[in-house]
Amino acid sequence: MSKQPEFTIQGQTVKIPAVVRDASSGTVMYMVDAEKAQALVPDAFEVAEAAPGQTQATIVIVDYRDNDLGDYDEVGIIFFVRPKGQPDAEVGSYIYKLPVNQSFTSEAGCKIWGFPKTVEEIDFSYGDNNATCKLSMDGQHVLTLTVPRGGDGETEPAPATGYTLIEGVPHKNEFTRGGTGEQAVAGGEGVTLELGSHPLAEELRSLGLDTAEPILSAWTEHMKGSFGPSTKL
Repeated sequence: MSKQPEFTIQGQTVKIPAVVRDASSGTVMYMVDAEKAQALVPDAFEVAEAAPGQTQATIVIVDYRDNDLGDYDEVGIIFFVRPKGQPDAEVGSYIYKLPVNQSFTSEAGCKIWGFPKTVEEIDFSYGDNNATCKLSMDGQHVLTLTVPRGGDGETEPAPATGYTLIEGVPHKNEFTRGGTGEQAVAGGEGVTLELGSHPLAEELRSLGLDTAEPILSAWTEHMKGSFGPSTKL
């Protein structure tokens, strides 16, 4: 049996796969102009069109409670891409920005997988039927996202693919995700997105997210999964 990859982060050992045992996660997906999205994606990847001239942009909020990388909050701005010039390649997620609020997971994410993690101010709050996440960077408001919360769906962790750059080199990452207390809601019912004054908020406005109607939202009350090794393309 091959030995698990290990990394030393801030004096601690991280073994791969890194396991998520419990977290809450909200997702809101939009359709945006493919050319505008491509301008935010590295040349190594090309956005996958979900309709002519359009691609999907997703905001993900996660409240990690029990995770090999710690107890922290996270906001992801995500596009769906494939390696450039490979139209038959698997479509996977490309994370454009990934603010977190703990330094350990930031360093681990950058070093191990090439995740663009930075340490920022993130605040989660919960209502009976929704969850709200506020992100600030450099002392400026970026966004406040509220998503509907609830559901009784359940899925076993299933494999998925992500693409990143590590020191400028394209990599493919394998991860799994599942959970309980899940729901998916078509459209934007119960979703509110407020954009602030930070430059990242302006980039989201350039995609039209300040006025666009979401195509869906999703919630997982108890998410679980794992982050596997990163391999060079």
